Amino acid sequence: MTITEQPVSLWPAAHAADARRARSQQTKLGASDTVCARRAGYLLHGHTPTDGGEMRKAILGTWLHAGILAAAREEYGWIIERRVEDDTIRGHIDAVQLDSATARRLPARLRPTLPAEETTVEDVKTKSTYQWDNVLRHGASEAEIRQVVLYASLLATEGFADIDGQRQLARIGEVPVGRIRFRFINRDNGDDHIQEMAFTSKRARGARWWVTTILDARTPEDLPRSFPGPGLSAVCDNCPFKTACWGPAFAGRRPQSILVHDDAERAEVLAEYVEVTEKMKPLNDRQKQLRAMLDGSEPGVYGDNALSWTGGNPTKVTDVDAMVALYEQAGLTVPMAPDIAAMGAQLKAAKIPLPVRLDHDRRTSVGINVAPRKTR
Repeated sequence: MTITEQPVSLWPAAHAADARRARSQQTKLGASDTVCARRAGYLLHGHTPTDGGEMRKAILGTWLHAGILAAAREEYGWIIERRVEDDTIRGHIDAVQLDSATARRLPARLRPTLPAEETTVEDVKTKSTYQWDNVLRHGASEAEIRQVVLYASLLATEGFADIDGQRQLARIGEVPVGRIRFRFINRDNGDDHIQEMAFTSKRARGARWWVTTILDARTPEDLPRSFPGPGLSAVCDNCPFKTACWGPAFAGRRPQSILVHDDAERAEVLAEYVEVTEKMKPLNDRQKQLRAMLDGSEPGVYGDNALSWTGGNPTKVTDVDAMVALYEQAGLTVPMAPDIAAMGAQLKAAKIPLPVRLDHDRRTSVGINVAPRKTR
């Protein structure tokens, strides 16, 4: 049987389903939107998104979340995917592990089979292997911590939102939160990493103050950009307000170039560039020396770090002789293309300049050279 039609892609359906989710349609500022000050400002001021962004990783993360959280609910009785909110902000907590005293305030059928020593608000974060080393070394980012602290703060001051599907939870009122937990999942190999920290009033005040600065801004442009911009940050690359924030793309110029307005600012940036370069050079030199010292060391765990090696394998090159043999066996004509390298070598030996032409479709990389200004 001959198949003439390709199977349909599931991604259009996945994108459509994601757009219909309550989180995608909410108009109140969500705790997960507090990753960037200016992005939060665009949302609060009702700006229409200017960019679609690539949602595949986010959708895969949503699917992975669903499986993990369903298992926590079925096996341990944890409360999952519940809304918390006040007059200005809304959030959906991934999981709440109640302590025994708070759990007893619920009907028996809703009590967890595995209560916690203190009520814990948990957030599941999926990461790629590319990001995994940073997770192990540094843990949750400032923005991720702020997000979960806001969830915990809303739960501690407002309780669960009084909406359909969680009325019984709302009746217990304010919930005394003791700690927050991050559960990082490597979506490439399934590895997980746990990070916990105490939930304190100081952390809650800091997160609330951040939201207050967003609410007090007259326009989104009055708020700072929290990330370095498209091409330098995946958050910016996939932001729904990328164009509104950074403007349209200019051929041959990076988006960050809009941050320099005149020669005075250009002089400041150039001076800092020189300063940073001078600081980096001794570090780069030292790093090269340390790399040379480790050469030949066996993979393993040494102190707080694990050493492993990549590469060192033979490179693959085209086997021209075998290719010619295959052509001849197949009765094909072996192409007699000019040997550019050999021809160039002969012209050079004869002291004849190599002929060149400009290919305007291909560009060399742009480098930067900075030297002290000459003084007379």
